[in-house]
Amino acid sequence: MTHPPQEEHAVHRTMVPRTKEEVENIMKRLKRIEGQVRGVQKMVEDNRYCIDILVQISAIQAALRQVGMQLLERHASHCVAKAIREGNGEQSLRELMDVIKHVSK
Repeated sequence: MTHPPQEEHAVHRTMVPRTKEEVENIMKRLKRIEGQVRGVQKMVEDNRYCIDILVQISAIQAALRQVGMQLLERHASHCVAKAIREGNGEQSLRELMDVIKHVSK
């Protein structure tokens, strides 16, 4: 995954830090996904049926999309809203639209 040059993310000054609870919830979900990935690795090592592996991969992708959508929603309702209040909304909205295009591919 490539990351755009840092100067393109000057909007970061509008970031609203995540609460401890938000971080814990995200980390809990990501660790669960990590466990699912390890489970798929074991399935491959055990030469399990392809369809079973593919179903698990689909579940992992759905879980990652869900985490991504939660982060996207939080970003829009906190960081973008703050940028708009501070008069930097146009740049922040452009960044939001760029990331929506990227994640929806």
